Parts: sequence; structure tokens; C-alpha cells
Amino acid sequence: MIHIFLHVLVPAGIAYLFYRDNWLKVWAIMAGGIILDVDHLFAVPMYDPGRCSIGFHFLHTYPAIAVYIILLFIPKVRIIAWGFLIHMALDYIACL
Repeated sequence: MIHIFLHVLVPAGIAYLFYRDNWLKVWAIMAGGIILDVDHLFAVPMYDPGRCSIGFHFLHTYPAIAVYIILLFIPKVRIIAWGFLIHMALDYIACL
């Protein structure tokens, strides 16, 4: 439950720190990075508390993360890319 809460709280803090004038909109976009968890629907079992998402689910693989990093260089999708990378970082921390 804490992990899911962090997927909402961390983007809010980052949006407020770096996009203060428009932080609510930026927060909503970044928090939307949770959509990457749709790949959990293809796993068997769908949820395994002992499994690390990074490297297992197809939207959580290192090639996918490389694509998210490349997206940082495209201004129109930069905020979405940050949301995806924040999601990956939080999932990585959960693996530790």
C-alpha cells in the first residue's frame, strides 16, 4: 500500500518543486505513469509480492527504460517520460 501511495506522492512533490506554476497538471501527467502497470495483467500470477517488476514485465524491461530516457529529449512528452522514469525508480526501490 505504501508503494502505491508513493506513486502518487513522489510525482506530486517533484511537480510542485519544478513546475510550481502548473504543478497540478504536471502531477496528474506524471502520476499517470502508473499506466505502465498494465503489463502486470499479462503475468502469471498477475501479482506476486516476491517478484521484482524491473526486468520481468515487458514495460519494466531495460530496453523499455531506455526508450523512456530517450523520450526525455522530446519536449512534448518530457513530463510523461519523467512520470515513467519515476515509476521505474520506485519499482526498483521496491525490489531492494
